[in-house]
Amino acid sequence: MVVKREPVGIGEESVWDYPRPPRLEREKARLKVVFNGVTIADSTNGFRVLETSHPPVYYIPINDCKMEYMKQSAKKTFCEFKGTPNYYDLSVNGKEVSDAAWSYPNPDTGMEAIKDAFAFYGKKVDACYVGEEKATPQEGEFYGGWITSKIKGPFKGGPGTFGW
Repeated sequence: MVVKREPVGIGEESVWDYPRPPRLEREKARLKVVFNGVTIADSTNGFRVLETSHPPVYYIPINDCKMEYMKQSAKKTFCEFKGTPNYYDLSVNGKEVSDAAWSYPNPDTGMEAIKDAFAFYGKKVDACYVGEEKATPQEGEFYGGWITSKIKGPFKGGPGTFGW
């Protein structure tokens, strides 16, 4: 299958240049997550995971997350590169959403830096920010990447992309 890549300009990245297996790296920009008008997570110590065809998935250290709004759910999945995550529901001032975040308590080799850090589904919260830019959530029910103006696709997750 041939995928038509979006053009990439200076300072931009193509998700088709990201590796598989994925790469973990520090994120220099401030990361912020807002739900029901409350900042749930806010960090300048985050990480991002980069994988072919996916926008970055950002992880925010537990110390930069407001755990009083988060409760572990029963959902379980498995990632061949990171291991088995725990999922978390959010509840803020009477508004609730299921499985809005996930975290790896025992990540696989090479991903140890994201131990107990949280990633958030952008479509399940009010807003996710990378620096001052509000990110667009990755399409699809399973994927949790955040798309900014510097990230070019096309992206896995939308209709017709399952086999990528």
